[in-house]
Amino acid sequence: MSFSTEVKGELERLIPGSRHCRLAELAAIIHFGCRITGAEGDKRACLHTENEAAQRKYFTLLQKTFIINTDTEKVLQAIKVFDGDKQVRLLQEGVCSLLVKNSCCKRAFLRGAFLCAGSMSDPLKGYHLEFVCEFETQALQLREILHSFEIEAKIVRRKKYYVVYLKEGAGIVDLLNVMGAHRSLMNLENLRIEKEMRNSINRQVNCETANITKTVNAASKQIEDILFLQRHVGLSGLPDNLRDMAEVRLSHPDSSLQELGGYLNPPVGKSGVNHRLRKLSEMADRIRA
Repeated sequence: MSFSTEVKGELERLIPGSRHCRLAELAAIIHFGCRITGAEGDKRACLHTENEAAQRKYFTLLQKTFIINTDTEKVLQAIKVFDGDKQVRLLQEGVCSLLVKNSCCKRAFLRGAFLCAGSMSDPLKGYHLEFVCEFETQALQLREILHSFEIEAKIVRRKKYYVVYLKEGAGIVDLLNVMGAHRSLMNLENLRIEKEMRNSINRQVNCETANITKTVNAASKQIEDILFLQRHVGLSGLPDNLRDMAEVRLSHPDSSLQELGGYLNPPVGKSGVNHRLRKLSEMADRIRA
């Protein structure tokens, strides 16, 4: 089961207690998931979605909001949206602002919108949540509602659709909290922590690997220079401090500069060891030249 499906399953089980919130969520489902079908005088709003959670939530809200029993025929009658000779309101128009006036109604509206038009990528692969809208007015109203909760969302045109999307993990967490998907929020936070820890460990390992590689390459160059001096001039002809340094380096090829300084008598600090090894390398370079 995908993370997006888990979120929708949790939102499906969340039924608003207030009638105005149920109306707001039902309006969002109709607005984003329904299409007007039928001839004049017999218009119907048909839910066009393959998401079973949205379908179940649609009928549940209808039953609880308008006190309809489970008789399928009566439910289908209630879905009719015509009113005498009045024209059916076009779905591309924005939802009435009165339905989403309260903060609680806005939360319910976002739940319905996500059930029908929302999706979310696997958090382990990346942070991306989006609403696919058929009309620009839908996208603009949705972005405005998100902004009312200080959630920054952007709109992009994708073929014939308008996509409202979030790409920040913090923004997605805030949206899940606003919609009431608290269990999914906790799962996402756990995945975020796990991902951040993994990335931190990888960065640390890469850094240590780079330092080890740098140290090994430097030690290899130092030993190569000392062996060159040994073959061409001999270590006995070197000044005492450089000769001791060369012998210690050859005896401890894997040791760090700090450790090499401890092997000398008297001990020398890291900067002193580095200075002597650099002198040996300069002497080898002059002879090569």
